[in-house]
Amino acid sequence: MKKNLSAAALAAVLCASAIAIASDKGSTPPASTAPVPAGAYTLDKAHASLIFKVNHLGFSNYTARFKRFDAKLQFDPADLPAAKLIATVDVTSLETDFPDPAMLDFNAQLLGEEWFDAARFPTMEYCSKRIEQTGPKSMRIHGDLTLRGVTKPVTLEATYNGGYAGHPMDPHARIGFSAHGTLKRSDFGISYGIPAPGTMMGVGDEVTVIIETEFNGPPLAAAEE
Repeated sequence: MKKNLSAAALAAVLCASAIAIASDKGSTPPASTAPVPAGAYTLDKAHASLIFKVNHLGFSNYTARFKRFDAKLQFDPADLPAAKLIATVDVTSLETDFPDPAMLDFNAQLLGEEWFDAARFPTMEYCSKRIEQTGPKSMRIHGDLTLRGVTKPVTLEATYNGGYAGHPMDPHARIGFSAHGTLKRSDFGISYGIPAPGTMMGVGDEVTVIIETEFNGPPLAAAEE
């Protein structure tokens, strides 16, 4: 019995050692220590999400997303208010996670005339007009949103999550942001189903937008010159 326990203990130690060695060999090298460069940045679509939420009957916050969108950013980490952002969204990429023609194709319903009217307005655009720094890494983005042919001001609260000048496995500068904001869909002509005053029976007018993004910038070699 003791021999069996000793053998099992030895095997466990050897296994743990092998895992540690393998892990050490496969560890990720450090990123460049050069400062994050100022310049033109483009959206890394593989590391970005655009989600919106709206109250449904007072029972839940219904959530959906857009799968295809793009953005360009002029950015200087030493001067956040100088940033300039232009983003476009493919409205037809709406995803409700319930496109079931056998029951209800909710994607198609929300893309219809009463909602996004994507046949007439297949894209929306957001363009920053002024950026106000509210903390060391936080900012308030004042911009215009164009949706269904209507342009209205929409403000986003954003946080600069940091970045690097480059990495051996990612030889371009990379920066990341989190942002959120609210808008009234009725401002853009989407008034279907809004509850009567004093009730929650319907789909809320206020829409919350949640954005997570990473951007790619100048190549590492340029940053280290």
